[in-house]
Amino acid sequence: MQKSIGIIGGMGSLATCDLFKKIIDMTDAKCDQEHIHICIDCNTNIPDRTKAILGGGKDPIPEMVRSGVRLQSMGANVLIMPCNTAHYFYDKITPFFDIPLLNMLKETVQEIQRRKIRKIGLLATDGTIKSRVYHTALADAGIDLVIPSPKGQMSVMDVIYNGIKASNRNISLNQFYGTIDELFEKGAEILVLGCTELPVAFELFHIERPSIDPTSVLAAAAIRFVEKPLLNRLTK
Repeated sequence: MQKSIGIIGGMGSLATCDLFKKIIDMTDAKCDQEHIHICIDCNTNIPDRTKAILGGGKDPIPEMVRSGVRLQSMGANVLIMPCNTAHYFYDKITPFFDIPLLNMLKETVQEIQRRKIRKIGLLATDGTIKSRVYHTALADAGIDLVIPSPKGQMSVMDVIYNGIKASNRNISLNQFYGTIDELFEKGAEILVLGCTELPVAFELFHIERPSIDPTSVLAAAAIRFVEKPLLNRLTK
């Protein structure tokens, strides 16, 4: 019987759509029936993860768990969630599921190791930066990282929240480009797009910089899990 993928979505909606499309694009299928059965819960009731991590925000765990349980009841064999920041809560939500939840951060670190990269520049939300989830995962693998300056981090959040999440196509990218250049000047070999809105931004605004897209990495891992043939589209 064909295995199914369940996407805990809504974090945000465009990022959910991006993951769904990448699974389709990266699956080696010749007809509708050869594609993967995918269940999506685009749960926009999930509170903002960054606000919860930094303090004062509502706990996102109950809604994340509800989505996972719903998808499990729909027949999903594996769960994935297109939100790097949400993986801060990974260990707290997995006990509620009877099926695996793939870890986007761990899959991304494995991809960095596969490419033999020793130092990355991390673009991510304040929540991901402050929680140090990528710092820990990369340090365990012996990989160095650099992060933006406080001013540069503001430009990253601007693109994520005032650009992609707000559906604003007219946002200025001047400071954001400066932030990217700053990371390469600090020795980064490649960027990690550590927020799932950023791959959307890079495509939408035609940003051409060497990068690893964790959304694509997660899509590939999910395709492999359900034992479907994979088209290799990770290399940029």
